[in-house]
Amino acid sequence: MAANNKTAGGNSAYHNFNNDFAHIDDPNERRRLALAEIDAAPFGWYHVRAVLVAGTGFFTDSYDIFCVSLLTIMLGIVYHGGALTTPQDTAIKVSTSAGTVLGQVGFGALADIVGRKKMYGLELILIIAATLAQALTGPGPGTSIVGLIIFWRVLMGIGIGGDYPLSSIITSEFATTKWRGAMMGAVFSMQGFGQLGGAIVMLCLVAGFKGTLSEYDTYAHCTGHCSVVVDKMWRALIGMGIVPATIALYYRLTIPETPRYTFDVARDIEKANADVQTYVSGKKGEGSPDEVQAAAARRASVTLEVPKASWTDFFKFYGKLNNGKILFGTAMSWLLLDVAFYGLGLNSSTVLTAIGYGKGKTIYIQLYNLAAGNAILVCAGSIPGYWLAVATLDTVGRKPLQLIGFIFLTILFIVWGFAFHKISGHGQLAIYVLIQLFFNWGPNTTTFIVPGECFPTRYRSTSHGISAGSGKIGSIIAQAAIAPLRTRGDTKDHTNTWLNHVMQIFSAFMFAGIFTTLLIPETKRRTLEDLAQDWDMGGESITGNTMQHKAADGGSDELPTTTK
Repeated sequence: MAANNKTAGGNSAYHNFNNDFAHIDDPNERRRLALAEIDAAPFGWYHVRAVLVAGTGFFTDSYDIFCVSLLTIMLGIVYHGGALTTPQDTAIKVSTSAGTVLGQVGFGALADIVGRKKMYGLELILIIAATLAQALTGPGPGTSIVGLIIFWRVLMGIGIGGDYPLSSIITSEFATTKWRGAMMGAVFSMQGFGQLGGAIVMLCLVAGFKGTLSEYDTYAHCTGHCSVVVDKMWRALIGMGIVPATIALYYRLTIPETPRYTFDVARDIEKANADVQTYVSGKKGEGSPDEVQAAAARRASVTLEVPKASWTDFFKFYGKLNNGKILFGTAMSWLLLDVAFYGLGLNSSTVLTAIGYGKGKTIYIQLYNLAAGNAILVCAGSIPGYWLAVATLDTVGRKPLQLIGFIFLTILFIVWGFAFHKISGHGQLAIYVLIQLFFNWGPNTTTFIVPGECFPTRYRSTSHGISAGSGKIGSIIAQAAIAPLRTRGDTKDHTNTWLNHVMQIFSAFMFAGIFTTLLIPETKRRTLEDLAQDWDMGGESITGNTMQHKAADGGSDELPTTTK
């Protein structure tokens, strides 16, 4: 009978805790023991492997997103006489964000419906397929290269979007309580290394074709053999993105279902029944009529009164003020952040010009300086910010870091916006680095972590997807609505005339983020069950029986006292 409690999957990065206690019949006791072992586990190499498997996806995501700025430059050289039109450039960049919104909400909801295990890895397969298709695509008599790239980047964006809720909640649900923030922060910090990886690959490609690129002075003059070389470069740059994704694919496809999903959503007994139906279908030949009867009997023996995930329950749950305000707080904080985070990214060429990068006498120098400049900016601001967050998330806390981050970002954008014409190029570079530092040592990291912790298991992935999707809507606003304001009032002699006002607009979004942060809870070193039961279970146990309130420090380590 114990075999009915087992679930499939498990590898060196993700241990199957559920099966360690499959011999225990009582679901409450089995749940308590399994979750207590996860929550109290000392940090070890197991956690490092789990972080690397989840983080590799974010490395790939960031690599692909970062490459779009270099991609549009090279597509303009090869196919449009030196540069894409502004609508073409914007459409390619927005297409990834649009696909990401769909992926975040869609994969997030599906992970709550069918399980984390069944979805994890599929998003990586989609990223690999769409990335490879981009690298191999080309125009034809009836097609446009820009249109084809947009199509494949939308699909790639869907895969990238799916990685956000899946990696977040799987890391959260497998993490030890004491260092859950550090683990989730380390996964997210791989974005910085993805940006750096893209810059390094571009540097290698430019160096490899130095001889040809050095013969031409401007993008418009890059024709013939130069055009062929640049065409090879952008295809290689995009294609390299599948390498880290392919490495992590095996571990993602073979993870076990998270114990929290098995217990709190599948309710364990229903999971066992589904496993038996799988045996009977012939997919796994370990079932028998006796096991089917035993599973059916055990399912009938427990009356489950805890609400099941459904549209009715979803709206009822978030219709309560305490629940709805938390989802609003996580979603709006992410949206407000990404308006400035992605909006500033569009101005990177301005910053590179300020420090002498992005220009040169030949195409080789221009492309080399552009890649080198991005690498410098990532190393100076982004990566230190990510790892300062990892070091302080579980000591200072998520909410204080996000609040302090928004406050400092508001101040920095106000200074940059209102004193724009009085600050030297090197001064603007310093402000840019500080902004990147507080982005990542603050709301850019915490808005990813908190939605993966503060919601109940049955809606954790959906809620994270909604929050992350809101963030990407913010990035679309930045790219499609705010970025064009930079050139308002431009003349031949004066460009980016409105750039200072754009920075002032960003400061308003950061100021609003201070107030949305007040709506989220502090999740530092609290078990996921403790966070959920504060405002979710309503005094019910896993089996639907009423239970006494837990000790304040009990978390999942305390066995609830049930009454008939």
